[in-house]
Amino acid sequence: MIDVSHLVYRYPGAEVPTIKDISFSIGEGEIFGFLGPSGAGKSTTQKVLIRLLRGYEGNIKILGKDLDQWKEDFYNHVGVGFELPNHYSKLTALENLQLFASFYDKPTQDPLELLDWVGLADDAKKPVSSFSKGMKMRLNFIRSFLHDPQILFFDEPTSGLDPVNARRMKKIILDQKAAGKTIFVTTHAMLDADELCDRVGFILEGKIALIDSPKKLKLEYGRRFVRVEYTGGEAEFALDGLGENEQFLQILQQQEVQTIHTEEATLEDIFVRVTGQSLKSA
Repeated sequence: MIDVSHLVYRYPGAEVPTIKDISFSIGEGEIFGFLGPSGAGKSTTQKVLIRLLRGYEGNIKILGKDLDQWKEDFYNHVGVGFELPNHYSKLTALENLQLFASFYDKPTQDPLELLDWVGLADDAKKPVSSFSKGMKMRLNFIRSFLHDPQILFFDEPTSGLDPVNARRMKKIILDQKAAGKTIFVTTHAMLDADELCDRVGFILEGKIALIDSPKKLKLEYGRRFVRVEYTGGEAEFALDGLGENEQFLQILQQQEVQTIHTEEATLEDIFVRVTGQSLKSA
């Protein structure tokens, strides 16, 4: 669905490219995430892929067609959820969606149904100027689904949202994947990437450090230990041979166990180990 080969992008007047020879592919029905700190090149890459930035070097194919050969009909096939909401504030939420739906030369989804997806149905006829930041984010999010696109792009999709609405958004993204959509997510929120993505690419200073599935990365970089907390204290044991470890078995049999969990590395831990920098770096 998306194939990027040796992409380089330099902003006009910049001495150093922001994107420095990156390559990756995204398959149909896959959620692929770019994980990196602010300024790493995540959003720039996405802007190139959605044709907001031109003049790149390298080769990009979307839906099997060279990106620079697409015309305006490209936007019938892709939906974009930008990091920062951009609406017509004097119009209502419903009017905003109806306006944007008119831009497509294909059938669009019922805007009231989309508003219901994110809990905004009761606010459909309120001007967007009266919306909170979180409400604007949710309206911005569902606008990308209006024309039922094959490929979806999301830039920090849960930014500025409370936990309940963030979970609601992530469920919608996973539902779209289940429906066969291909989804590209850029984020510095490792929990979002872990919960959503089939594969993640670690990007730092315009270069990709590695690409793999969160599960494989955590297995590779995690410690093969289990930590047991019980009323008398806590202890750590190697996973190998755990079933025959007498001290571990004794704790299970004689103590009141409070928690048992593996020492699994988080994506942020792995990012720091691979790149030497934090996801929170500017």
